[in-house]
Amino acid sequence: MAASGYTNVMAYETTITIDAPADDVWAVLTDLERWPEWTASMQRIERANDGELAVGSTVKIKQPRVPTTTWEVTELEPGQSFSWIASTPGVTTIAEHRLEPIEQGGVAVHLGIRRSGPLAKLVDRMSAGLTRRYVGMEAEGLKRRCEGR
Repeated sequence: MAASGYTNVMAYETTITIDAPADDVWAVLTDLERWPEWTASMQRIERANDGELAVGSTVKIKQPRVPTTTWEVTELEPGQSFSWIASTPGVTTIAEHRLEPIEQGGVAVHLGIRRSGPLAKLVDRMSAGLTRRYVGMEAEGLKRRCEGR
């Protein structure tokens, strides 16, 4: 998924185990407009499309210390995963959200982000720490929300 001619410069992934049914976690994860209720990494999320999340759905996200960015869903496996992409001049960012049911119960949630493009290295130098914090906040917030804490 790298931009043509460029390698992925920064990749970050975290996994968290949530003690809740996968369907419940999926419902919270795909209720995008409500993310600001459970993670301080999001200030506002506005969907451009009504209905269920689908490939081609677009979302405007405002995060603290980050300009408003438009994301487009590029991959979707209902109940299992979705990925979206945001492009700015010189940088393409892909964020992945994947659920993996655990035999003993609950679900492992994998959240990942990677950037590519001619300016990706520069953006990473400026924002890698913030990106890691925000992905961690999202994982922890999702866990709290789904486990009812």
